[in-house]
Amino acid sequence: MTMTVIWTGMAAVAVVCGILTGRGAQVSAAAVEGAAAAVELGISMAGMLCLWSGVMEVMRQSGLAEQLSRLLGPVLRLLFPKERKDRAVMDSISANVSANLLGLGNAATPLGLEAARRMARKSPGIASDSLCMLVVCNTASLQLIPTTVAAVRAAAGCQTPFDILPAVWLASGLSVGSGVLACKVLARLWRD
Repeated sequence: MTMTVIWTGMAAVAVVCGILTGRGAQVSAAAVEGAAAAVELGISMAGMLCLWSGVMEVMRQSGLAEQLSRLLGPVLRLLFPKERKDRAVMDSISANVSANLLGLGNAATPLGLEAARRMARKSPGIASDSLCMLVVCNTASLQLIPTTVAAVRAAAGCQTPFDILPAVWLASGLSVGSGVLACKVLARLWRD
């Protein structure tokens, strides 16, 4: 709700400033151009999201997603020690992390919500350390293939939308590492 008010306020201030400075026609032309660009961007991103969601579904049906889940298992058991015996939670977390690795934030969200619901049943009304770790891992999300960013770059006319891979790997690795470290440190501080 707050963001709606902020964005609406910013748009209203821009329109008023445009009218007061005598550039009302330019403001309306920019609004129409921006709306058209938003539709183009949405369609091109939908195409990329469909492609990678399809890849994720093929991975799931071929068993590759389950193998990736097993590969991620040791790391996830270290990050979520209290959840290691709950197979359903660990499967949801693993699927969430796998989708995030492929840069499918929209596909990862329902999987993360399912894991969060299952975790919340164990400690209603209180965010457990595991739940906080899930939020950190999902939000920071280590990405090997940044499909959403690549789709935006391709829609903007970039000829090499994946040339940002090293920067994405470094930034996402640092953000996940910092988030996990902060989560672990804060969990120990609150416990003591």
